[in-house]
Amino acid sequence: MSAEEAGGVFHKAQGRTLDAFSAEKEREWKGPFYFIQGADPQFGLMKAWSTGDSDSGGDEWEQEIRLTEQAIQAINKLNPKPRFFVLCGDLIHAMPGACWRKEQTEDLQRVLRRVDSEIPLVLVSGNHDVGNAPTPETIAEFQQTWGDDYFSFWVGGVLFLVLNSQLLCDASRCPALKQAQDRWLEQQLSTAGQRECRHAVVFQHIPLFLESIDEDDDYFNLSKTVRKEMADKFLKAGIRAVFSGHYHRNAGGTYKKLDMVVSSALGLQMGKDTHGLRVVVVTAEKIIHRYYSLDELSERGIEDDLMDLMKKK
Repeated sequence: MSAEEAGGVFHKAQGRTLDAFSAEKEREWKGPFYFIQGADPQFGLMKAWSTGDSDSGGDEWEQEIRLTEQAIQAINKLNPKPRFFVLCGDLIHAMPGACWRKEQTEDLQRVLRRVDSEIPLVLVSGNHDVGNAPTPETIAEFQQTWGDDYFSFWVGGVLFLVLNSQLLCDASRCPALKQAQDRWLEQQLSTAGQRECRHAVVFQHIPLFLESIDEDDDYFNLSKTVRKEMADKFLKAGIRAVFSGHYHRNAGGTYKKLDMVVSSALGLQMGKDTHGLRVVVVTAEKIIHRYYSLDELSERGIEDDLMDLMKKK
């Protein structure tokens, strides 16, 4: 399926917003709702990891296809339906310019066509989607294929911000694009800071931190300087939570009043977690989340205590 055909399957973010939601209608709080977060379907990594060739391996991805199909089947069965389904990056494994990238992209697009048309997709860029050191060309490719690499949208009185975290990690080959995201983010945080929204939430691929704001720099987090700067900006603007992936394990922590949520992968697991999805319930007062294995969500759905939260006005 071409990028043009995919555009007809799901709403791609354009003009730094997602037209699946009307900003005018969605700015008003109308009561609790929930959404589904997933991360790292990363078609091709499971084979590459098993052969010890994570850089150039990955010529098979049937396992990831089956897991993503199972996730979509579980999501489509949920009642009431989630307001949206967000995938927090590393959609495929092949880096820009690498073998199998076109085929992995086409297969993921084909699978994503099966998401219920009433459940909008929110797609976040990861390092494998735009490159560890992105360029204007790799970001343009992502935008053409999947939509804008950073954007905002409103749902039920809540402001959601999607960031390209690779620009926070290594923008050495595209400094002007980082500056553009920085300027845009300042404007968005100003809106959030004026408390025009019930809550404000950030989605990005790379976590600010895995457990603690003071932890050492690592492949799986942002550098200390950047994470502290971003976390303080988020706090000042009233951001309640940051949801990410990248770690292929569940993790997270809090920094003052900011909740850093790291969700394990739909695809390859690097720890003791199972392939799964996170259910996130948004109430007037707080944001509650719980990670479910794909089997749990498929067989039992969402537990009653979370469902009860959505009945309270």
